[in-house]
Amino acid sequence: MKTKRRSIDQIVEEQVQAWQIMHRERVGKPELPVITVSREPGSGGKLVAARIAEKCGLDLFHQEVVHEMAINAQAEPRILESLDEKRLSTLEDWISSLIHRRHIWPDEYLKHLMKVVGTIGKHGKAVIVGRGANFILPPEKRFRVRVIAPRKDRISNVAREFNVPMEDAKRRVIKTESQRIAFVRKYFNADISDPLNYDLVINTKTCSLDAVGGAVCGMLRHWLHP
Repeated sequence: MKTKRRSIDQIVEEQVQAWQIMHRERVGKPELPVITVSREPGSGGKLVAARIAEKCGLDLFHQEVVHEMAINAQAEPRILESLDEKRLSTLEDWISSLIHRRHIWPDEYLKHLMKVVGTIGKHGKAVIVGRGANFILPPEKRFRVRVIAPRKDRISNVAREFNVPMEDAKRRVIKTESQRIAFVRKYFNADISDPLNYDLVINTKTCSLDAVGGAVCGMLRHWLHP
Protein backbone atom coordinates (compact mmCIF):
# COMPACT_ATOMS: atom_id res chain seq x y z
CA MET A 1 0.00 0.00 0.00
CA LYS A 2 2.83 2.39 0.77
CA THR A 3 4.20 1.84 -2.72
CA LYS A 4 0.81 2.65 -4.25
CA ARG A 5 0.44 5.77 -2.10
CA ARG A 6 3.94 6.89 -3.05
CA SER A 7 3.25 6.33 -6.73
CA ILE A 8 0.00 8.30 -6.56
CA ASP A 9 1.80 11.17 -4.84
CA GLN A 10 4.38 11.11 -7.62
CA ILE A 11 1.66 11.06 -10.30
CA VAL A 12 -0.05 14.03 -8.66
CA GLU A 13 3.18 16.01 -8.43
CA GLU A 14 4.03 15.34 -12.07
CA GLN A 15 0.51 16.27 -13.14
CA VAL A 16 0.53 19.52 -11.18
CA GLN A 17 3.81 20.47 -12.82
CA ALA A 18 2.36 19.60 -16.24
CA TRP A 19 -0.67 21.79 -15.53
CA GLN A 20 1.58 24.69 -14.59
CA ILE A 21 3.45 24.39 -17.88
CA MET A 22 0.19 23.99 -19.80
CA HIS A 23 -1.22 27.21 -18.31
CA ARG A 24 1.82 29.18 -19.46
CA GLU A 25 1.59 27.77 -22.98
CA ARG A 26 -2.19 28.03 -23.31
CA VAL A 27 -2.64 31.77 -22.81
CA GLY A 28 -5.11 33.04 -25.40
CA LYS A 29 -5.79 29.58 -26.86
CA PRO A 30 -9.25 27.89 -26.85
CA GLU A 31 -9.68 25.24 -24.15
CA LEU A 32 -10.24 21.59 -25.02
CA PRO A 33 -13.02 19.78 -23.16
CA VAL A 34 -12.34 16.72 -21.05
CA ILE A 35 -13.18 13.41 -22.72
CA THR A 36 -15.03 11.13 -20.29
CA VAL A 37 -15.03 7.43 -21.15
CA SER A 38 -17.66 5.15 -19.64
CA ARG A 39 -17.40 1.51 -20.67
CA GLU A 40 -19.04 -1.85 -20.39
CA PRO A 41 -16.70 -4.42 -18.79
CA GLY A 42 -14.72 -6.27 -21.43
CA SER A 43 -15.56 -3.78 -24.18
CA GLY A 44 -12.00 -2.48 -24.46
CA GLY A 45 -12.82 0.91 -22.98
CA LYS A 46 -9.37 1.37 -21.48
CA LEU A 47 -7.74 0.76 -24.85
CA VAL A 48 -10.15 3.19 -26.49
CA ALA A 49 -9.37 5.86 -23.88
CA ALA A 50 -5.62 5.34 -24.33
CA ARG A 51 -5.90 5.64 -28.10
CA ILE A 52 -8.00 8.81 -27.85
CA ALA A 53 -5.45 10.35 -25.46
CA GLU A 54 -2.58 9.37 -27.76
CA LYS A 55 -4.18 10.67 -30.97
CA CYS A 56 -5.52 13.89 -29.46
CA GLY A 57 -2.49 14.67 -27.27
CA LEU A 58 -4.41 14.54 -23.98
CA ASP A 59 -3.50 13.45 -20.45
CA LEU A 60 -5.00 10.08 -19.45
CA PHE A 61 -6.55 9.46 -16.03
CA HIS A 62 -7.53 5.84 -15.44
CA GLN A 63 -10.34 4.96 -13.04
CA GLU A 64 -7.91 3.53 -10.49
CA VAL A 65 -5.79 6.70 -10.45
CA VAL A 66 -8.81 8.99 -10.02
CA HIS A 67 -10.08 6.74 -7.22
CA GLU A 68 -6.73 6.82 -5.42
CA MET A 69 -6.55 10.59 -5.76
CA ALA A 70 -10.01 10.86 -4.20
CA ILE A 71 -9.15 8.73 -1.15
CA ASN A 72 -5.58 9.94 -0.65
CA ALA A 73 -5.50 12.63 2.05
CA GLN A 74 -2.30 14.15 0.64
CA ALA A 75 -3.22 14.03 -3.05
CA GLU A 76 -6.48 15.97 -3.11
CA PRO A 77 -5.21 19.18 -1.42
CA ARG A 78 -2.22 19.25 -3.78
CA ILE A 79 -4.56 18.90 -6.75
CA LEU A 80 -6.86 21.69 -5.53
CA GLU A 81 -3.87 23.96 -4.95
CA SER A 82 -3.24 23.82 -8.70
CA LEU A 83 -6.34 26.01 -9.23
CA ASP A 84 -6.37 29.76 -8.78
CA GLU A 85 -8.99 31.31 -6.47
CA LYS A 86 -11.40 32.09 -9.31
CA ARG A 87 -11.36 28.55 -10.71
CA LEU A 88 -11.61 27.03 -7.23
CA SER A 89 -14.64 29.19 -6.45
CA THR A 90 -16.27 28.19 -9.75
CA LEU A 91 -15.60 24.52 -8.95
CA GLU A 92 -17.26 24.82 -5.53
CA ASP A 93 -20.28 26.55 -7.08
CA TRP A 94 -20.59 23.81 -9.71
CA ILE A 95 -20.42 21.01 -7.12
CA SER A 96 -23.15 22.71 -5.06
CA SER A 97 -25.40 23.07 -8.11
CA LEU A 98 -24.71 19.44 -9.12
CA ILE A 99 -25.80 18.19 -5.70
CA HIS A 100 -28.97 20.27 -5.84
CA ARG A 101 -29.86 19.44 -9.45
CA ARG A 102 -29.36 15.67 -9.16
CA HIS A 103 -30.89 15.46 -5.67
CA ILE A 104 -27.93 13.56 -4.25
CA TRP A 105 -26.58 13.46 -0.71
CA PRO A 106 -22.83 13.06 -1.13
CA ASP A 107 -20.81 11.08 1.41
CA GLU A 108 -17.15 11.92 2.03
CA TYR A 109 -15.92 9.82 -0.88
CA LEU A 110 -18.21 11.51 -3.40
CA LYS A 111 -17.21 14.95 -2.13
CA HIS A 112 -13.54 14.14 -2.70
CA LEU A 113 -14.27 12.48 -6.04
CA MET A 114 -16.15 15.53 -7.32
CA LYS A 115 -13.29 17.82 -6.29
CA VAL A 116 -10.68 15.67 -8.05
CA VAL A 117 -12.70 15.21 -11.26
CA GLY A 118 -13.78 18.85 -11.16
CA THR A 119 -10.18 20.02 -10.89
CA ILE A 120 -9.16 17.90 -13.87
CA GLY A 121 -12.10 19.41 -15.71
CA LYS A 122 -11.01 22.94 -14.86
CA HIS A 123 -7.57 22.25 -16.32
CA GLY A 124 -8.98 20.39 -19.33
CA LYS A 125 -6.96 18.59 -22.03
CA ALA A 126 -7.59 15.18 -20.47
CA VAL A 127 -9.32 11.81 -20.81
CA ILE A 128 -10.98 10.42 -17.68
CA VAL A 129 -11.97 6.75 -17.54
CA GLY A 130 -14.94 5.81 -15.36
CA ARG A 131 -15.84 7.09 -11.87
CA GLY A 132 -18.97 8.77 -13.25
CA ALA A 133 -16.95 11.70 -14.57
CA ASN A 134 -19.54 12.37 -17.29
CA PHE A 135 -22.09 13.05 -14.53
CA ILE A 136 -19.77 15.38 -12.60
CA LEU A 137 -18.41 17.77 -15.22
CA PRO A 138 -20.57 20.59 -16.66
CA PRO A 139 -21.66 20.34 -20.33
CA GLU A 140 -19.22 22.99 -21.56
CA LYS A 141 -16.32 21.10 -20.01
CA ARG A 142 -16.81 17.56 -21.27
CA PHE A 143 -17.38 15.30 -24.25
CA ARG A 144 -18.96 12.03 -23.12
CA VAL A 145 -18.04 8.70 -24.73
CA ARG A 146 -19.65 5.34 -23.94
CA VAL A 147 -17.87 2.15 -25.09
CA ILE A 148 -19.99 -0.96 -25.59
CA ALA A 149 -19.80 -4.40 -27.20
CA PRO A 150 -21.99 -7.54 -27.36
CA ARG A 151 -21.84 -9.44 -24.08
CA LYS A 152 -20.50 -12.64 -25.67
CA ASP A 153 -17.59 -10.67 -27.15
CA ARG A 154 -16.92 -8.96 -23.84
CA ILE A 155 -16.87 -12.31 -22.04
CA SER A 156 -14.42 -13.68 -24.62
CA ASN A 157 -12.22 -10.60 -24.20
CA VAL A 158 -12.12 -10.99 -20.41
CA ALA A 159 -11.39 -14.74 -20.67
CA ARG A 160 -8.47 -14.00 -23.00
CA GLU A 161 -7.13 -11.04 -21.02
CA PHE A 162 -7.16 -12.77 -17.64
CA ASN A 163 -6.58 -16.31 -18.94
CA VAL A 164 -9.68 -17.70 -17.20
CA PRO A 165 -12.43 -20.10 -18.34
CA MET A 166 -15.43 -18.60 -20.14
CA GLU A 167 -17.74 -19.26 -17.18
CA ASP A 168 -15.41 -17.38 -14.83
CA ALA A 169 -15.15 -14.55 -17.34
CA LYS A 170 -18.94 -14.37 -17.57
CA ARG A 171 -19.21 -14.04 -13.78
CA ARG A 172 -16.57 -11.27 -13.81
CA VAL A 173 -18.40 -9.35 -16.52
CA ILE A 174 -21.79 -9.63 -14.80
CA LYS A 175 -20.37 -8.68 -11.39
CA THR A 176 -18.43 -5.66 -12.69
CA GLU A 177 -21.38 -4.54 -14.77
CA SER A 178 -23.68 -4.69 -11.73
CA GLN A 179 -21.17 -2.78 -9.60
CA ARG A 180 -20.86 0.04 -12.14
CA ILE A 181 -24.63 0.31 -12.56
CA ALA A 182 -25.04 0.47 -8.78
CA PHE A 183 -22.22 3.04 -8.38
CA VAL A 184 -23.76 5.48 -10.86
CA ARG A 185 -27.26 4.91 -9.53
CA LYS A 186 -26.15 5.48 -5.92
CA TYR A 187 -23.91 8.50 -6.43
CA PHE A 188 -25.50 10.27 -9.41
CA ASN A 189 -29.10 9.06 -9.46
CA ALA A 190 -28.62 8.14 -13.11
CA ASP A 191 -28.71 5.21 -15.53
CA ILE A 192 -25.21 4.39 -16.77
CA SER A 193 -26.57 2.65 -19.89
CA ASP A 194 -28.90 5.44 -21.04
CA PRO A 195 -27.48 6.64 -24.42
CA LEU A 196 -28.81 10.15 -23.73
CA ASN A 197 -26.11 10.47 -21.05
CA TYR A 198 -23.43 10.39 -23.79
CA ASP A 199 -22.39 12.36 -26.85
CA LEU A 200 -20.93 9.34 -28.65
CA VAL A 201 -21.60 5.61 -28.19
CA ILE A 202 -18.94 3.31 -29.67
CA ASN A 203 -19.37 -0.39 -30.40
CA THR A 204 -15.89 -1.95 -30.43
CA LYS A 205 -17.32 -4.96 -32.25
CA THR A 206 -17.49 -2.83 -35.41
CA CYS A 207 -15.04 0.04 -34.77
CA SER A 208 -11.24 -0.15 -34.73
CA LEU A 209 -9.17 1.75 -32.17
CA ASP A 210 -7.70 3.98 -34.87
CA ALA A 211 -11.15 4.78 -36.24
CA VAL A 212 -12.42 5.68 -32.78
CA GLY A 213 -9.41 7.84 -31.97
CA GLY A 214 -9.68 9.66 -35.28
CA ALA A 215 -13.44 10.20 -34.90
CA VAL A 216 -13.14 11.69 -31.42
CA CYS A 217 -10.25 13.96 -32.43
CA GLY A 218 -12.32 15.15 -35.38
CA MET A 219 -15.20 15.97 -33.07
CA LEU A 220 -12.85 17.89 -30.79
CA ARG A 221 -11.67 19.98 -33.72
CA HIS A 222 -15.31 20.72 -34.57
CA TRP A 223 -15.88 21.62 -30.91
CA LEU A 224 -13.10 24.19 -31.08
CA HIS A 225 -14.00 25.47 -34.56
CA PRO A 226 -17.74 24.88 -35.13
